[in-house]
Amino acid sequence: MPQKDPCQKQACEIQKCLQANNYMESKCQAVIQELRKCCAQNAKGRSLVCSGFEKEEEENLTLKSASK
Repeated sequence: MPQKDPCQKQACEIQKCLQANNYMESKCQAVIQELRKCCAQNAKGRSLVCSGFEKEEEENLTLKSASK
């Protein structure tokens, strides 16, 4: 049986917040930060819901390296 995603709860909270606030990200920054915190506490690749943040982080590192 597959292991439960450790950050699934935070991802669901983001979806609820976005739906309740007409998909305005600015109104959901606190729950987005909670997901980022959860992702930071778990090993890379362990959480499917964190894969977007991991990809964003890799792109930022690539951009920083290219600008040097």
